[in-house]
Amino acid sequence: MPPKVLAKVIRGDTVESAHRGHLIAIDGDGKTVHSIGDPRAVTFFRSAAKPFQAIPCITSGAADEFHYSEEEIAMACASHSGESRHVRIAGLMLERIGLNEAHLHCGSHLPFYEKEVERMLRSGEYATQLHNNCSGKHAAMLGLAKHIEADVNTYELLEHPVQQKILDTISQFSEVPVSKIKIGIDGCVAPNFALPLHSMATAFMNLMRPEKFDRKTQDAAARIVSAMVNHPELIGGSERLDTMLMQAAEGKIISKVGADGVWLCGVLPSEKHPTGLAIALKIEDGDDKRARPVVAVEVLRQLGILTPDDLTDVSPMPIKNRRGDLVGSVTATEELRM
Repeated sequence: MPPKVLAKVIRGDTVESAHRGHLIAIDGDGKTVHSIGDPRAVTFFRSAAKPFQAIPCITSGAADEFHYSEEEIAMACASHSGESRHVRIAGLMLERIGLNEAHLHCGSHLPFYEKEVERMLRSGEYATQLHNNCSGKHAAMLGLAKHIEADVNTYELLEHPVQQKILDTISQFSEVPVSKIKIGIDGCVAPNFALPLHSMATAFMNLMRPEKFDRKTQDAAARIVSAMVNHPELIGGSERLDTMLMQAAEGKIISKVGADGVWLCGVLPSEKHPTGLAIALKIEDGDDKRARPVVAVEVLRQLGILTPDDLTDVSPMPIKNRRGDLVGSVTATEELRM
């Protein structure tokens, strides 16, 4: 099935551009609740894989050995915005294992939060690897390497025991054999995984309902979900989609974006959705800033997780000119109606 138009950019009363994509929503029995485009389309998990990349740090006993708090487990799952709290917690994760920022191999970039960038520039501060949105994930990987007495200097390589444990976990939760998972290198230099969207949704459903796995894995999944629900401000940060969605939904969902237009969402079991729901979205052109937030908000409205009054500044998204005048909007299409 070809991708469908999920969001339109409208200037005045004219459609200026459109964003196509694929979407799949499944329930706890694996039944497809809603499908748009091709749910078998293969794309990279990107940062939406982070909850699963953090699982081996817990199942191995590393998280308990180093006394990682629930906040630190949340940071292991985060694509954070590099605010002072995020930097502090990522640094603490490294201190607990006797390492420091120099041991990270994720590279550095300025924070995603513009106000923090402005503050750093005024103060003459430079970005470090702790500001990298993946620093918590990498700190957890280093914690696992220390716990299993593996080389901390090569922890990001695919053949390293840490990455092999992560690959096995991705396979376990997505129910895709390791031999069928395609590998690429993520922006933070760690391996990443290309899977069908349907398999990504399956992974999120198994994260929320891990009963088929052994007790250690069940406990690890429960700790991941709890950390995400209780600390949405760490999973993203100010003005980040994951944080806005989870705060607006008030404990009803776990949300995790991935670069290049990927969004995964788990709707926790409730009276309306007794077995829960798992949603996987891919914006075909990789747009993260316009189409993805507009579509994500509208999907959650359609499911009754958000109301029409929630996040109205996100969807429809206003388009303003350089003077600040409202001149258009990015709007979800009828394709999303369930």
